Amino acid sequence: MILLNFSHPITPDQVAQIEAITGGTVDRVVNLPTHFDNTQSFLPQFAALMAAVPLTAVELQTLPILVNLPSLNFIAGLVLAELHGRMGYFPPILRTRPVPEALPPRYEVVEILNLNQVREDARGKRY
Repeated sequence: MILLNFSHPITPDQVAQIEAITGGTVDRVVNLPTHFDNTQSFLPQFAALMAAVPLTAVELQTLPILVNLPSLNFIAGLVLAELHGRMGYFPPILRTRPVPEALPPRYEVVEILNLNQVREDARGKRY
């Protein structure tokens, strides 16, 4: 699978955790450093970020893709909207948490959240 990483660098331990959780192999990590200037409009900065995604429309629609979202909620929302538009579905995302008492601080991957399944389940709750 391809991991689109919009957050901190992914460590070898985190890759191993992802592979253990998914039962698959992370074939490629695409690092997309995400730092926006809060004094400027986000949409042009976001357009530049997404232009850096080195995958074609066909790859985005056919390859197994996992996403590590940026931590700033506004940018994460934009990433999800854009990827849904390009892929045709919500991609699964990583959930990480701090390792207790780790010095220096580090994070572990604890689960993969299937956003598309959450969406499908929610569709059944429309009134």
